[in-house]
Amino acid sequence: MSLRTLSAALCLALGLSLASPARAADPVYTNWRGLALSGYDPVAYFEQGKAVAGSAQYELEWRDATWRFASAEHLAAFRAAPERYAPQYGGYCAWAVSNGYTASSDPEAWRIVDGKLYLNYSREIQEKWETDVPGNVRRADGHWPELSGAK
Repeated sequence: MSLRTLSAALCLALGLSLASPARAADPVYTNWRGLALSGYDPVAYFEQGKAVAGSAQYELEWRDATWRFASAEHLAAFRAAPERYAPQYGGYCAWAVSNGYTASSDPEAWRIVDGKLYLNYSREIQEKWETDVPGNVRRADGHWPELSGAK
């Protein structure tokens, strides 16, 4: 068996493809300290319905960012399913992404829509975003591949 045949068989068994390289992970917006969500707990938005500051005691590195959690339970939940709790567009402002650019976000300006966490630059910008959530999500989803470098 040739090395190429062996590689193809291994990739097939693992569900990988030789045709295209794996896509790099989407970028995550971090503050100057490298903290995703400025240190807020992503799980708390879903479990407590509010923005809760995380603790340096409960940290996890994921996608080149440090994520903080308010409890060991929240850290474990995120570790088990990070895509479920991580904000859309890497935590960049959803309004900005819907308009074709990126901007920082405020962890206090958030909404969960259809089970997904969206952040905005500020509460004022969030009000603009909320005037047409489905349209803004649709436009942001269209812009995100190019903005994230995943074209």
